Amino acid sequence: MSLKVVGIGEALWDLLPAGPQLGGAPANFAYHAKNLGAQAKVITRIGDDDMGRELLRHFNRWGFDAATVQMDPSRPTGSASVVLTPDGTPHFTIAADAAWDHLTVTEAALRAVREANAVCFGSLAQRSAGNASAIRQLLAAAPDAALKIFDINLRQNFYGQELIGQSLALADVLKLNDQELVVLAKMFTLSGPPRQQVVQLAGRFDLQLIALTRGGNGSLLYQAGAWSERAAQPVGIVDTVGAGDSFTAAVAMGLLNHLRLEHIHQVASDLASYVCACAGATPALPDHFRKELVEQI
Repeated sequence: MSLKVVGIGEALWDLLPAGPQLGGAPANFAYHAKNLGAQAKVITRIGDDDMGRELLRHFNRWGFDAATVQMDPSRPTGSASVVLTPDGTPHFTIAADAAWDHLTVTEAALRAVREANAVCFGSLAQRSAGNASAIRQLLAAAPDAALKIFDINLRQNFYGQELIGQSLALADVLKLNDQELVVLAKMFTLSGPPRQQVVQLAGRFDLQLIALTRGGNGSLLYQAGAWSERAAQPVGIVDTVGAGDSFTAAVAMGLLNHLRLEHIHQVASDLASYVCACAGATPALPDHFRKELVEQI
């Protein structure tokens, strides 16, 4: 039986220097999870406009169920202007009051989360109070055994301590980067070096696993007292858009397939490096990534 995963939140167009690319962390996560062997769905909302219709065409090509994609008659499909630094790191300016800021709890959305083995959500999609409420209702409908993955994705000023604390309390797994750890350390008075801060986060919020990505310094996974560390892969970086989302998807699929921590980390790191060497967040993936997360190694 195929594993079922759901991404909840923003689906938008990243307006990159080379042209628009479909993006939004929940959509990127679902895309990669599907390519890694899952049945994947995205619960999002788009505008009744040209960008929305093009987004739906992409979702159709990816094999996503349109039933969980809500249509807004008055608000535009989301977009984000992206400026890349010389090393390919993106800086986003996200359009306000987009369709995805107005999610509703539909029967199709509830059915998707009730059947899910893993549900991924972030902070950006909770920038409106209505969305935050809708996302929490959907998380509450997921099975107790389903992984709740908080891919924090701090953007601009669209977050606060209360929102982050409530989201961490709902999560089983946290994905964040080194800059986001600095923010959380200030929010929650975490002390010591990064590893010590990760341990404190895991203990305070009863997290099963924390994934910390560190750009050129590689990444760390922490699970129940065990650590896995991997150096950054030497690749020719085109841009890093979506690399973290692919990492999250690989970690989720590895956990759902009950693979060893080191093996999960290897595949997640290799996949993120591959995405960095491609343009945009959702390149076609070689099949070996899926095989490495389905077959017990």
